[in-house]
Amino acid sequence: MEEPLAPHRSWPRPGARREPADGEGDGVLPRQGGRIGRLLESAREVTDHPVLAAVARVGLVAYGVLHLLIGWLAVALARGVDGDDADQTGALQAVADSPGGTVLLWLIGLGLFSLALWQAGEVLLWWRGLLDRAHRLRTAFVCTKCLAKAGVYAVLGVTALLFALGWEYQADERFRELTGEALEVPGGALLVYAVAAGVAAVGLYTLARGVTGGFMKDIDLPAAPDRWEPVIEAVGRVGYVAKGIAFSLVGVLLWRAASTADISTATGLDGALTAIGSVRAGPWLLGAVAAGFAAFGVYALARARYPDRDPSS
Repeated sequence: MEEPLAPHRSWPRPGARREPADGEGDGVLPRQGGRIGRLLESAREVTDHPVLAAVARVGLVAYGVLHLLIGWLAVALARGVDGDDADQTGALQAVADSPGGTVLLWLIGLGLFSLALWQAGEVLLWWRGLLDRAHRLRTAFVCTKCLAKAGVYAVLGVTALLFALGWEYQADERFRELTGEALEVPGGALLVYAVAAGVAAVGLYTLARGVTGGFMKDIDLPAAPDRWEPVIEAVGRVGYVAKGIAFSLVGVLLWRAASTADISTATGLDGALTAIGSVRAGPWLLGAVAAGFAAFGVYALARARYPDRDPSS
């Protein structure tokens, strides 16, 4: 399928100016005229600013560290050691309990917010494809993916800031409460089914990216040393496959909660990992998934070092 009319983007460097794509005018945005065109151009200048890019890089580092912590918590779960939940809130709680945890949580939260803004800014580069019937469907998919990624980063950023303010909570308990509240209203089960299908779809998509290696388009390969490319690809594949399996299972368990009206299975990532650990050879399987999350953390750190913002991947 032909790509929408938008150039490939790598991480902006101070003083660098992107070369214009065909038909893109001055290399920032086509001259649209009027207030909307000027507003979009101003917004693009903000999302491409080197300062925002530098802070967003902190967000990528934080994203990688959180996955390393989830892997560590999953290992503890596989060993039967009581501790924080093996999910995002458990990882943030581990940060909060560490020396200087409050400061680190503020850095994580602000970094993830900047990363969300930087990621959402890609929509300003691709939006023209929505005006072209030949590219509209593909562009809509790319823009939706940009906004979805930005939403994930923003939610994690909000959660980190809540923890920094002392408003901790456990994701599995909150997830269960929301599911129960939804099932109590008319038509709520349909909503839970839809969310479950969406979570499972995200899991399968993540799994597919791991199998196909599409995640490598998020790495600025020309900037990365050749000897590191196979290492980055290997840890990325393991990480994406592990995350895909885990989140697909979250969707399955949520679907089961909707079909049986038993909210005990709606427990998020920690519940999915617990379910893996409860089967035969569970500790070994859970250990493998934990290694996968840690591998994804390493990949995220590599992306922070050699980032490439390419929403078409």
